[in-house]
Amino acid sequence: MSQVDGIDNLVASRIVLKTSLENSRALASAFDSTGQRLEGMKQRLPSLEAAVRHVPRQKCTFVAIREHIDRAIGPAAAVLKVYDIIQELHKSLLSHPCSDLSTYLLMVKQLEESLKFLADNCRLAIQWLEAVLEFLEDNAVHDDLYILNLNKSLSILQELQAADKHARLGGGILCAALDKLEIEFKQILVENCICVVLDSFSSSIRNQASIAPSPLPVDVIQKLQAIVERLDADNRLEKCISTYVEARCLNTMRSFQALDLDYLNHSFNEFDDAQDVECYVDQWCKHLQLAVKQVFETEYKLCSDVFEKNGPEVWMDCFAKIVTQSGILSFLRFGKKITECKNDPVKLMKLLDIFAMLDNLRVDFNRLFGGSACNEIQTMTRDLLKGVVNGACEIFWELPIQVELQRRSSPPLDGSVPRLVSFVTDYCNHLLGDDYRPLLTQILTIQQSWKQEKYQEELVTNQIYYIIKQIGLNLDAWSKAHYDLTLSYLFMTNNHCHFCRLKGTNLGGLMGDSWLKAHEQYRDYYMTLYLRESWGKIFASLSQESRILSSPTRGFVGDLVKKRLKSFNEEFDHMYQKQSSWVVPCEDLRLKMCKLVVQAYVPVYRSYLQDYGFQAETDASPSRHVKYTTQGLEAMLSSLFQPKLSKSGGTKHNRLIGKIKDMVTDNFRLALMAV
Repeated sequence: MSQVDGIDNLVASRIVLKTSLENSRALASAFDSTGQRLEGMKQRLPSLEAAVRHVPRQKCTFVAIREHIDRAIGPAAAVLKVYDIIQELHKSLLSHPCSDLSTYLLMVKQLEESLKFLADNCRLAIQWLEAVLEFLEDNAVHDDLYILNLNKSLSILQELQAADKHARLGGGILCAALDKLEIEFKQILVENCICVVLDSFSSSIRNQASIAPSPLPVDVIQKLQAIVERLDADNRLEKCISTYVEARCLNTMRSFQALDLDYLNHSFNEFDDAQDVECYVDQWCKHLQLAVKQVFETEYKLCSDVFEKNGPEVWMDCFAKIVTQSGILSFLRFGKKITECKNDPVKLMKLLDIFAMLDNLRVDFNRLFGGSACNEIQTMTRDLLKGVVNGACEIFWELPIQVELQRRSSPPLDGSVPRLVSFVTDYCNHLLGDDYRPLLTQILTIQQSWKQEKYQEELVTNQIYYIIKQIGLNLDAWSKAHYDLTLSYLFMTNNHCHFCRLKGTNLGGLMGDSWLKAHEQYRDYYMTLYLRESWGKIFASLSQESRILSSPTRGFVGDLVKKRLKSFNEEFDHMYQKQSSWVVPCEDLRLKMCKLVVQAYVPVYRSYLQDYGFQAETDASPSRHVKYTTQGLEAMLSSLFQPKLSKSGGTKHNRLIGKIKDMVTDNFRLALMAV
């Protein structure tokens, strides 16, 4: 094994030596060849040096600026590609956005991005080419053709760089596209403007939810939002808002046409009577609630939806413009005019109605018009509320004084209840009712707080007590104004009866049972006096005559009977004629009084005729002495005190609200207004 291994090693060594020898020979040959080439180059160097001396200096300069040119080539190439894209977009944007709004918006966005990219690359290419020109100038290179081409290239790039600016100017491709989007924005609004139905008024509007659903479908709102976003990006938001306000105001005004709001422009001033416009106040309260809860609530929600991405300041300002131009200020000015009208009792009720309406809308007003954009609305609302509170309190505090001022007026000639008494008691009943007392209390509380004073719970009740006290004093004075004592008694009977009938009412509950019972006693007392001083005296003569004529010593009495009957007829005719114009408004009292008269005095007349009628019959003309039969006399007495029928045939006043003009005397109204 060792001999074999040795032979193998020898063979291998032989091969290595042979290979090394061949490599050495090849290397020697290469050195020989290299030496020959170097020798040749050495021989050519003098001639190359001479040739280089003749190369123009500017050729070296071009080599030096090659780097600048290479850097300008990249942006210039990008400019060419983007320009081609812009040209294609230009062709596509000639179509109308309504065909495919989303695609059109995308193309407008791509156009803006392409124009910006074009401008940026033009700027870079221009910078490098300007560097080339500057280098050439610094090295005094005068190659006119080369410099001319550079200047042409710069001019083209500068023109392309301004393409973005030109595209946004009138007639530019981007301007035209944005104009079309504005037109499409307006068209979408017009096509989807649906008037709010306001021709009916729900009694539940005071409690209905204030959050109105959006009046436009979701896809329509999304289209509007997309257009707004695109126009806002191009600084056209103001124009967009202007278009939106114009379209929505027109829609709002169309909704209001069903309400007939011409009365808002009614020209009246502080010298006008609130009763002349009270019917408008009821309409105004209803219409303002409709406007706020339905129309303006809808616009508020829609503004929020369409301009949501632009922020609350933008859409609140837009909403403020819509409600202002749609007439909210006209509503508030009308309410302020009402507060400036003359003071009268009707005005107090109307002011309470206005306050109730404003209080109902308080949350809505704070939410809808609470932003800085609605400062004018806020100011006018505060002025209106201040006028309502101060005006209502002023009238309320003046009421007792004005009742007292009527003491100098004359009482009714028919002995009935003065309209002032009916009015004041009905008026107080309404003030004490569930509808008005809380409002009056709230208003008084507000005014007291403005004066830095604390509201006293008894303010309202004390004032009502004082008003009723003045009415009682007026009645005492008016009863003395009747020269006919009998009429004075009837007058007091009627008025005490009127107070008795307040039992079960708000005023009666406030005054108390003892007060009501006292009036019942006074009613019966004056009724007794009336019966005694009127019919009692007339029929008493017949009763006395009967006792005289029935005595054993009377002798022949025919002439005396006739004379007595004639005197009775004359007195009865006079009394009946006088009282035929007197009135007892309360039907129960009227029936009771007539019944008492008939029961007390007709039997006396019947007895007299039965006892002495035969003597009257001996006369040639008995009817001249016995003028009335018992039945006729009873019928006449039963027909007394009938109220005079009104033109409509009714005998009772309707409720205060809506009919108050028929219940208030002109003197009372004028006196209250004069303060």
